[in-house]
Amino acid sequence: MSGPMFADIIVDISHEKLDRTFQYLVPENLQKNIRIGSVVQIPFGRSNRATKGYVVGLSEQAQFDPGRTKEVGALLTDMAQLSGEDRLVALAAWMRDTYGSTMIQALRTVIPVRKRMEKRVQKSIALKMDSVQAKESLAIFCRKNQRARVRLLTALLEEQEIPYELVTGKLNISLATIRALEEQQILEIRSRSVYRNPLDAGKLSRQGERNVTLNEEQRRTVEGIWREWQETHRRVSLIYGVTGSGKTEVYMELIARTIEQGKQAIVLIPEIALTYQTVMRFYHRFGDRISIIHSRLSAGERYDQFERAARGEIDVMIGPRSALFIPFPRLGVIIMDEEHEPSYQSETMPRYHTREVAIRRAELEDARVILGSATPSLEAYSRALRGEYGLYKLERRARSSALPQVEITDMREELRRGNRSILSEELQKKMETALQKKRQIMLFLNRRGYSGFLSCRSCGHVICCPHCDVSLSVHRGSRLICHYCGHEEPRPSKCPSCGSELLSGFGIGTEQVEETVKTYFPQARVLRMDMDTTRKKDGHEKILSAFANHEADILIGTQMIVKGHDFPEVTLVGILAADISLHASDYRASERTFQLLTQAAGRAGRGEHAGEVVIQTYDPEHYAVQAAASQDYDRFYEEEISYRMLGGYPPDRQMLSVHGSCLQEIHLQTAMEYLRRFAQKISEKREIQIFGPAPESIAKLQDAYRMVLYLKARKRQSLIEMKNLLEKYIEINDGYKTVNIQFDMND
Repeated sequence: MSGPMFADIIVDISHEKLDRTFQYLVPENLQKNIRIGSVVQIPFGRSNRATKGYVVGLSEQAQFDPGRTKEVGALLTDMAQLSGEDRLVALAAWMRDTYGSTMIQALRTVIPVRKRMEKRVQKSIALKMDSVQAKESLAIFCRKNQRARVRLLTALLEEQEIPYELVTGKLNISLATIRALEEQQILEIRSRSVYRNPLDAGKLSRQGERNVTLNEEQRRTVEGIWREWQETHRRVSLIYGVTGSGKTEVYMELIARTIEQGKQAIVLIPEIALTYQTVMRFYHRFGDRISIIHSRLSAGERYDQFERAARGEIDVMIGPRSALFIPFPRLGVIIMDEEHEPSYQSETMPRYHTREVAIRRAELEDARVILGSATPSLEAYSRALRGEYGLYKLERRARSSALPQVEITDMREELRRGNRSILSEELQKKMETALQKKRQIMLFLNRRGYSGFLSCRSCGHVICCPHCDVSLSVHRGSRLICHYCGHEEPRPSKCPSCGSELLSGFGIGTEQVEETVKTYFPQARVLRMDMDTTRKKDGHEKILSAFANHEADILIGTQMIVKGHDFPEVTLVGILAADISLHASDYRASERTFQLLTQAAGRAGRGEHAGEVVIQTYDPEHYAVQAAASQDYDRFYEEEISYRMLGGYPPDRQMLSVHGSCLQEIHLQTAMEYLRRFAQKISEKREIQIFGPAPESIAKLQDAYRMVLYLKARKRQSLIEMKNLLEKYIEINDGYKTVNIQFDMND
């Protein structure tokens, strides 16, 4: 622009009344670098307080008197100029309209790295004079017995340039010695900016790399998807492949072809725990042109990965759902592995579903989306059956290994026979056999902590969190912990309600399983993997690499151990308390249980040896348990979809959840009831069903009371229109100032 430039800016304050743009004048020194999506510092309000904002538009037209328009103070990050951040801003606007939030909340989601970080500086010592002169100086140092100078100059004659840390560390050279030789023009200190790389190239050595040749099923899937990309307008493909069928190899082949066209790829995984093995496989295929992004990285590491991506220095970015917003300038494909996982659903505003946002971003970027799972979500599979997505099936394991033999153990019968152990007799026998054969075992438990909860056997009182409507979990060391708000207190010796000493822990946790296993199999080497053992930055990697290197015989863990991991030496998987999630107050409870059991069973027998699985349950006849045991997804789908249609739940109907929370219970009840009445009034011509309001399954969390209102409709657009009207109603009514309302579209 040749004349004045004006920027439309959203202020970084999450408040509905500030959910609009403010125009600022862009100083000449910033006009070259400012872009849509740039993060800037601006003077805001009467006090001109320095505030952060996001540029959502640029123009030459002033909305007000230019002489009275405030100026942009500074550009906080210029990553936006290197990528199509304007498309990410458009994506944020779509998310705001679809899921309900302020624009600033949506922008914070799609532009998660908002603070410029100083570059890491790498220093080195380099020989400045030629070798003849250097050898003359070396001879002088030798005659004077100046040992430190001799060591340093000898090393420089061999290497010419040495890392600064090596000089001061291994060579034990002081700064005074370095400065002295620098003054004599013998050496120079060099500095260069380098990116922080979260990948350790040493650990990702190419040793042991497998040259994978695609089998017929995989080749047919690759060619079918590639042909569809070239010949049709269909943007989304679903790969439904049994556990161990080689979906990752298909992903990598399609990514390789995408890269050949000069484009980039995002690979989404549901858990940080999956990063280690996934990165190993992708590194062996694509080398240093891959990177990772997740919440355990430092702020500097995250910033550098975003900047490398924006500059086009990375071809593949791997990570959980936040990786979806990496600012690739030439995005070609988004791969969403284990697309059924609930972790792809955001629990903060905007409460988006990664699958839907990925598809929308692909539309904006003219990219493609691949969904992959051995147990696809009913929503994705039903769309594929209707022809909205391309459907590709991998029905055999890639290494020609058979699916594991699965046995269902009725724990009610175990109790009748007097076995009160966590481990059934059948599982104990199979574990003994596997250990004798030097094979590995995985024990999956959908819990954590030492035991479920503490209850009084005299009066039935359960020790609960004072801030949340949940029981406290018992942990080793006589601690009671709330896993929702972090409240912690010592284990009482007497019941606080009746004074009885008959307090007992109910339920089982990973620590208790670990102790039981060590009692039954003292010779076994045991690892435990749950939220408590993986809190540190590299916690997942250490445990998984140790198990992969056969440094342990048994791996005990929660859900994170059964999602996508590939351990060829695991021949036995035990699933403890398989039906613990079966009767949760969630219409997806059966689906979640089936997916977990199927994924867990799929960890066994992925190598040369046959696999076995024992499912321990108190509800062996349930269709989700039976279908998981037979690894029969189609059987489960037909059964489950019939229940969804009868109940009018997704994917048969669309559903909008309106979540309310407030510190005052009566005020919340009144606010949610008024919302229901308003929704009832405006829904008469839209064929919308309204249910509630009712308390949430956890009715109180961190001292806030919680309620939910459900709206069902045939068409998604009808619910979006309802959401927009409800938002306006909330905005104009002061009674909602102390009530937090969130919308959740059940995608």
